[in-house]
Amino acid sequence: MEKDKVYTINDIARELGVSKTTVSRAISGKGRISRETQEKVFAFIEQHDYRPNGPARALAQSKTYNLGLVFPADYSAVDFPFFKECMNGIYETASRYEYDVVIAIADDQDFSGSRHLVENRKVDGMILSRSTVGNSAMQHYLKEKQMPFVVVGPAEEAGAASVDNQNREGCCELTGILLLKGIRRLALLGGNRRHLVTESRLQGFKDAYRVQKIPEEESMIFFDIENYTATAAAVEQILAWGADGILCMDDFIASMLIGCLQERNIRIPEDMKLASFYDNPQFEFLSPTVTSLHYNTKGLGENACLTLLRLLGEDVTEEEAVLNYQVILRESTK
Repeated sequence: MEKDKVYTINDIARELGVSKTTVSRAISGKGRISRETQEKVFAFIEQHDYRPNGPARALAQSKTYNLGLVFPADYSAVDFPFFKECMNGIYETASRYEYDVVIAIADDQDFSGSRHLVENRKVDGMILSRSTVGNSAMQHYLKEKQMPFVVVGPAEEAGAASVDNQNREGCCELTGILLLKGIRRLALLGGNRRHLVTESRLQGFKDAYRVQKIPEEESMIFFDIENYTATAAAVEQILAWGADGILCMDDFIASMLIGCLQERNIRIPEDMKLASFYDNPQFEFLSPTVTSLHYNTKGLGENACLTLLRLLGEDVTEEEAVLNYQVILRESTK
């Protein structure tokens, strides 16, 4: 035998004098086969370091060993840091269990790409990377097709598996810290309200007011702040209202806000306190540095993948990542 020969099922069958079907049954553990023959196949595999290739393994076990990862159609550069970290966690975890990841794009109205993966048996399960109001149609479809799936964020479909960060708790804590600092006239700038994470962050903001028994009338709230024009318009109202602090639901809004305030010669933190409900690595290098909430986003992706693998019957023994958060107090709220 050649020293570095790569063996196939055909080679094993020929060397052992058995059929390819017998070898396949021995590898998959399915079908009738004698213990002696199975042990003979395993001994050959051990001796020659044989590993079945993906298609052969999938055929033997009626699985594709592919996981579908669904990105939202409105995904943009704004979301890049979150999705990159989350995807890294999913991909690395899937690789450890010898699964590949297939990307699909979908929105609430059109998820034909994901439907194609399901109906053509291209994947064994799906991970939905964003939870939005009204996306239950896709979740309902996957449930109807008996396709295992996990939602990153709250799941609208009853009984659906989901993993999420402690958005509400973290936003409540950061808002509460600012209120305790005496920053009472707080404005809140949020993005698309159809994203369920927006609702979670809003509830956390309101929770802090309730905990400290401060009337919500002392706050000013804006949604759909998705471009510089909308940010500038909100800033005009906030300044006229006399706010002494602004909270942003994500790092993109915070970056636009900093530019708007600088244009108006509003100093941070002397004239206006500022904080973000989502951290960005650049925040610690800005002048001033920006107070924010840091989440284990890679761990979120890892846990989503582990949850799906369990649904697929894989023997998952590793512990899930701890999905805690950290309030990082920096110069922008001093």
